[in-house]
Amino acid sequence: MSFFGYARTDGTVGVRNYVGVISTVGCANDVAYWIAQQIKGTAPFLHQAGCGQLKPDLETVTRTLSSISRNPNLAGVLLVSLGCEGTDVERIEKEITASGRPVRKVVIQNAGATVALNEGLLFAQELVREASGMRPQEFDDSHLVIGVKCGGSDTTSGLASNPATGAACDRVVDSGGTCIFGETTEFLGAEHILTKRAVNTEVADKLLKIVDAMEKRARAIGADMRGGNPSAGNIAGGLTSIEEKSLGAIAKSGTRPIQDVYNYGEPVTGKGLFVVDSPGREPEFLSALAAAGAQICLFSTGLGVPQGFPFMPVIKITGNPVTFQRLPDHIDMLVGMTAGKGCGLRAIGEKIYQEVLAVASGKQTKAEILGYGNFPGLYTVGPIV
Repeated sequence: MSFFGYARTDGTVGVRNYVGVISTVGCANDVAYWIAQQIKGTAPFLHQAGCGQLKPDLETVTRTLSSISRNPNLAGVLLVSLGCEGTDVERIEKEITASGRPVRKVVIQNAGATVALNEGLLFAQELVREASGMRPQEFDDSHLVIGVKCGGSDTTSGLASNPATGAACDRVVDSGGTCIFGETTEFLGAEHILTKRAVNTEVADKLLKIVDAMEKRARAIGADMRGGNPSAGNIAGGLTSIEEKSLGAIAKSGTRPIQDVYNYGEPVTGKGLFVVDSPGREPEFLSALAAAGAQICLFSTGLGVPQGFPFMPVIKITGNPVTFQRLPDHIDMLVGMTAGKGCGLRAIGEKIYQEVLAVASGKQTKAEILGYGNFPGLYTVGPIV
């Protein structure tokens, strides 16, 4: 099977053709947002980070912004810098250039916000004109890179939408493509199942290591993740513990072997199924998928969540018919409660896979149509100083 996408000089394939307007620090968000609002064909990336952080977190921010700027769905990038941020803007600029994408930069402290805005508008216009000359080409489905996510979970998530999403993930991998999942907090109580799917002991050890590190961070502030559930919405949806939630959550990854584990903000290379160490909260996790190189996200939800992403289409899938009726403007697909069984699961996985191909070729998701998802975030673990 095939889809129509955009060839990038670094060998990746985009399913959208945006110019990214990337804020390099939270202080530059407004200028980046103003530019993106005025220039069609651009998509902003805004976040809260890049200043007042310790060195390990600033490294994570720099790495993640560099990877996000090289997402396949971006044809070019405009960096919007304040000028005194802790982010290594020069490194980001160099790594974008090395990927073959055109990149421009404006610095607010060099000119003032209004002059930087005017410069940015001209740069963004130039980049969009260049990108608009690209034409989609046909690619086989081995070029798909799909991220998977679950959120707003209830009992139908583990019984229907997560297994259905997992079946679609298996379909992507079996076609020679790539699937990426994470949400390390939702491995707790199920990590022993995931390690059995690791391709070797090294990858299994990496899985255990990221779970252990996450638990230690929780314990350091006096919290214990096991035996309880941090989300009031999950409890209201019928999930009684983090272990119960995890058993349902890992179903969205399908059944194929786990090839490797990546740090937050790292680009994933290779084919097959991969893990990215990441939190469960939507804004930060969707950024992890975009940084990893995902073209599209499959988002399973029970209670219903609205999040999208600026330049990565997010397909919402639910197994709860009440949610589907209540949130018709947010949910793209309804799967039946039989999705967790046998050939029914394979059939619904194929249905989701066909939707992936349609979206990859240009069909808009409901979040895209609404313009929902302009305010993602970046995950860091240290204090703000």
